[in-house]
Amino acid sequence: MKPTEKAKPIQEFKCGVKHGIPIALGYFAVSFTFGIAAARYGMNAFTAGLLSLLNVTSAGQFAGLEVIAAAGSYFELIMTQVIINLRYSLMSFALSQKIDKNTKDIHRLAMAYGVTDEIFGISASRPGTLSPYYNYGAIAVAVPGWTLGTIAGTVSGTLLPQMLLTALAVAIYGMFIAIIIPPARDDKYVLYSILIAMAISSIFKYVPMLSDKGIVIISNIAKMTGKITSGFVIIIATVVAAGIMSVIRPVEDEKS
Repeated sequence: MKPTEKAKPIQEFKCGVKHGIPIALGYFAVSFTFGIAAARYGMNAFTAGLLSLLNVTSAGQFAGLEVIAAAGSYFELIMTQVIINLRYSLMSFALSQKIDKNTKDIHRLAMAYGVTDEIFGISASRPGTLSPYYNYGAIAVAVPGWTLGTIAGTVSGTLLPQMLLTALAVAIYGMFIAIIIPPARDDKYVLYSILIAMAISSIFKYVPMLSDKGIVIISNIAKMTGKITSGFVIIIATVVAAGIMSVIRPVEDEKS
């Protein structure tokens, strides 16, 4: 079904479910690894599953688990989550421009709960006005996949071999590639944005001054860790790449 502004809520919901199934499968594999890590730190299946249900963030949960295991302070835990997950604010800003202005706040809040890298990817690529029911459909399958994967991984504990655990850990990168390849193939400017972001990320990874010492003025976290966190790198790469391409190739307003 081609998305239109007049599409019925049930049609949008079904379309969201269809597009969310591959995300749910990928989430199950990735969160399975998180569940195993949680079990090793003594967390039971219920607690780990509830944590995944309320957070729905891979990098944030793994980082938070490390802070909890190290008996870190609440301040450290909060700052870690704010920095790592700050990119979701940028995604929410972008999606807010695709939602009908008359959309009620309750729908906006419900959609915000399910803003993840993958759900943002399929939502942002939808032409026309974004329906909340499309996001509800994607969330309805993606979040259970993430939660159930965590529970299954926690129950499995340390039974799986390390080789399989390593394979599961890279599954999320496969999802990222699956999201960016189709639009990059159809629009060269999307490809340029991706290449710019990759170049910036590589600079922060391999340039000693940035990867080891960090830029102190960016945040207090950089002072404490001695480097710029991955969350900040994602934000910087996103803003710079999007800023450059918005000047070179601004998106025209859709008329319907």
